[in-house]
Amino acid sequence: MSAEAGIRRKERKARYVVDLLDCLERYKNILIVQCDNVGSSQMQKVRIALRGKGQLLMGKNTIIRKFVREQVATNPRLESLLPFVFGNIGFVFTNAELRDVRTLIVSNKVPAAAKTGTIAPNDVHVPAGPTGLDPGQTSFFQALNIATKIEKGAIAIINPVHLIKKNDKVTASHVALLTKLNIQPFFFGFRVSDIYEDGATYSSDILDMTPEVLSTKFLNGVSKLAALSLAISYPTQASLPHLISNAYKQIIAIALEANIDIPQVATFKAALANPGASAPAATSSAPAAAAKKEEVKKEKSEEEDAGMDFDLFG
Repeated sequence: MSAEAGIRRKERKARYVVDLLDCLERYKNILIVQCDNVGSSQMQKVRIALRGKGQLLMGKNTIIRKFVREQVATNPRLESLLPFVFGNIGFVFTNAELRDVRTLIVSNKVPAAAKTGTIAPNDVHVPAGPTGLDPGQTSFFQALNIATKIEKGAIAIINPVHLIKKNDKVTASHVALLTKLNIQPFFFGFRVSDIYEDGATYSSDILDMTPEVLSTKFLNGVSKLAALSLAISYPTQASLPHLISNAYKQIIAIALEANIDIPQVATFKAALANPGASAPAATSSAPAAAAKKEEVKKEKSEEEDAGMDFDLFG
């Protein structure tokens, strides 16, 4: 390496460190993105889409680790970033809504052909129907256990085929078949793996939780906490309403059994003394409905009698 090239390299490192420090000062959130199979043109499109919402910063992991370790002395929360600095990654700095920024990043995808030895990012299905291939290539489909037939002088696949499962390795046979069928099964782009939010790190899957899901999970947790507190007879804020309700029920039961007059049992005593008064409205209206039904039946009977008289003497 020439001296001039070495100087340029040091200048690039210095500029990168300045940019990284500037982003850490201006933004509180970081989306850690995986950049496997992402081309420079696609990366540029993401940079353009992020304008006004965030900034994409790529760099060597060794430089990032060294810089983060140096900054830990002044900002200890940055240490939680270190376990995620490996592989082909980048940082998207933002102060905007994390879910919206993630959607913007991952929506930028390009179709790609299958390559031997790569891990499939999604399931691959080959649809049933004509393939356009001549009958001489039937043996190729037989080697892959794909049922075919000859239709209008070309090979046709009888049933849809689940060719590759997600996270399986793509083989040479898979690539050959997809190439013959002119199928580009994969879409490559940025993948948001983890989130750094104001000092805390967590999986990006958390962003898929809606407020309704979070509310349900919280209420389930409160219910389990209340049940545990009641089981071990340890009062907590979650079990307190149940303790008060159970105590109130026991007081009412004792007062009714001992015939003690207190305002709280007056309603219960009245209900026990006159059970019919507390019956549902549907029950109270039953006699009226029965009377109406009987009246309709009587009218119908009278009409039949009238019709019979007309037949006999008409």
